[in-house]
Amino acid sequence: MNNEAEAPRCSTGIAGLDDILHGGLIPHRFYLVDGNPGAGKTTLALQFLMEGMRNGERCLYVTLSETRPELLAGAHSHGWSLEALEIAELAGDDEELNIDSQLTLYHPSEVELTETTRRVLDIVERADPDRMVFDSLSELRLLAQSSLRYRRQILALKQFFARRRCTVLLVDDRTSEGPDMQLHSIAHGVLSLEQRAPAYGSTARQLQVIKFRGSDFRSGYHDFRIVPGGIEVYPRLASAEHGAAFERATVASGVTALDRLLGGGVDRGTCTLVSGTPGTGKSTVTLQYAAAAAQRGDHAAVFAFDEVTSLILHRAAALGIPVRQGTQAGEIDIRQIDPADITPGEFAHRVRECVERDRARVVVIDSLNGYLNAMPEVRFLTVQLHELLVYLNRLGVVTFLVVAQRGFSLQDAESLIDSSYLADTVISMQMFEHAGAVHKAISVLKKRTSPHEESIRRIWFDAKGVHLSEPLLHLRGILTGVPLEGTGSRAGGPTDSGHAHVD
Repeated sequence: MNNEAEAPRCSTGIAGLDDILHGGLIPHRFYLVDGNPGAGKTTLALQFLMEGMRNGERCLYVTLSETRPELLAGAHSHGWSLEALEIAELAGDDEELNIDSQLTLYHPSEVELTETTRRVLDIVERADPDRMVFDSLSELRLLAQSSLRYRRQILALKQFFARRRCTVLLVDDRTSEGPDMQLHSIAHGVLSLEQRAPAYGSTARQLQVIKFRGSDFRSGYHDFRIVPGGIEVYPRLASAEHGAAFERATVASGVTALDRLLGGGVDRGTCTLVSGTPGTGKSTVTLQYAAAAAQRGDHAAVFAFDEVTSLILHRAAALGIPVRQGTQAGEIDIRQIDPADITPGEFAHRVRECVERDRARVVVIDSLNGYLNAMPEVRFLTVQLHELLVYLNRLGVVTFLVVAQRGFSLQDAESLIDSSYLADTVISMQMFEHAGAVHKAISVLKKRTSPHEESIRRIWFDAKGVHLSEPLLHLRGILTGVPLEGTGSRAGGPTDSGHAHVD
């Protein structure tokens, strides 16, 4: 890698993109930003220039497609002021475009191309910018008429800007019916913006760095969103790049019988899958762990795909589970996720914020069904989730995944996916019938890090919290949903009559 690549970078003004580029663009080079109309190219270009103006640099926007009022309107929607930005419009007026009546020797396109290029050079000579955006190359391509003349013009511009020590973004809207390989070969770097309209929900956008000469970068597709204030880029999570030393300790739930069932509790740096049929209390068990962590002074985060925050808080209050909302130590950050308005990259980014910025030590994803159903058209979704879980494990976070099964017994229950391989510990919660009533049972099917009870206990909930019975030693066939009773015992726990269940 050369010394220029190791020099201070030129920030794009987009934190996620700078992270992908390992600090930003290499200054004084020639970059291409291409994408279909509406992908966010102009917003990215303006954000790049806004960052330059914040740093006291001279910035220039040369437009052959959008007018000044259109650019100002776009900037205003993000709360930006372009008063300090020099905008050069080269769209031309009616008189300049009527060249057929003035020329006899040369084709109009030849004169228009030469005139446009000359005007660009004159403007740059006068403004002497440190950063510049040229929007868009499709107009120059149309004027050139042939690929040879077009390539020569781009090469001439590249050499001109190289002498002026200017960092240039060229914007292209792919009117050449696909990526322009000539431009890709000439530019020092290529940023490709994509957008996809799902069958339901908001538009999904992705960014890819196709080329970045003289420097390494984070390859692959990265989700991004256009929000008030500009573009937010969510770099693709690579778990191998993250990790921290942490003490392998057991994390307790605050419920003695539950901890005993799990051989003392769950371990830091592991993922626990809480699986079961609807209504068995899976969310309540994970909320109990989050509350216990907060009471110890840790921070916990709950990502709720299926329930609104108000209902979670109402249930916690009814069960006597203390929840103090917030992002500090001793608090629980409950984030309601809109299933129609999230991408895998953005979700991973939100989790990373809680872990790296807010220092969350317990993370609950409720539920895995909601996560998968929120993004049914995304390929390799399970692989991306696996990468997220490995990342959390490497940082010593205790992670809980809630999975709802179809059916009401273990025999006919069917998970949305075979998700057990994602977890280090698997807790199963099932319904069973006994003595004319429906009860709930809890057991641990797997725990990689330490021994655990192999028994089945009854679980119930009331205003005093979560309760577990002694092991159900005198019942067999509980997991079928209709157990058989041995010698003289009931299912354990309070009497069936008058007992208030809160799930």
